[in-house]
Amino acid sequence: MTCMAAAGAATPAVADSVPVGVPLDAVKTTLGVDTPRVATGIPVPVVGAPETPVQHMGDMLPTPVLPTVPLSTELGRTLVSTPVPNVLGDPATDGEGSLTAPDTDMRAHTPGAVVGSPLTMPNAANYGLPDVTLPKLGVVAPELVGAPTALLGLTPAR
Repeated sequence: MTCMAAAGAATPAVADSVPVGVPLDAVKTTLGVDTPRVATGIPVPVVGAPETPVQHMGDMLPTPVLPTVPLSTELGRTLVSTPVPNVLGDPATDGEGSLTAPDTDMRAHTPGAVVGSPLTMPNAANYGLPDVTLPKLGVVAPELVGAPTALLGLTPAR
């Protein structure tokens, strides 16, 4: 028990997103124009445990044959801002335009597959042999759950 507790305590924390700043300073130096500032977070998907296939009475194969796998991640905060000169034709209206997307939790499930056997369970009326049936195939649709939002703004120059 002590070894298992120590192993659980030693596992590193998993980040939901990795912050990244996009370097555009070379464009400003080369072209001599103000460049936008871009900062975002790269999502790091965390894989959950797949659902367990279940054996139903009368079916030869478990359902689903290919289970869905849950994934969760956080879309990191994204900020894009750029100088906006002379919005109304007057230098006093110079400002900075920005697009901000706050952190958003996203959950997803991978697609799965359900397959029906081409044979039935043994049939007593057929001397214990299984009957042949049409095989069945189904796809469990993928799922994506989340509510990303964005804010568009214009602030006056300081």
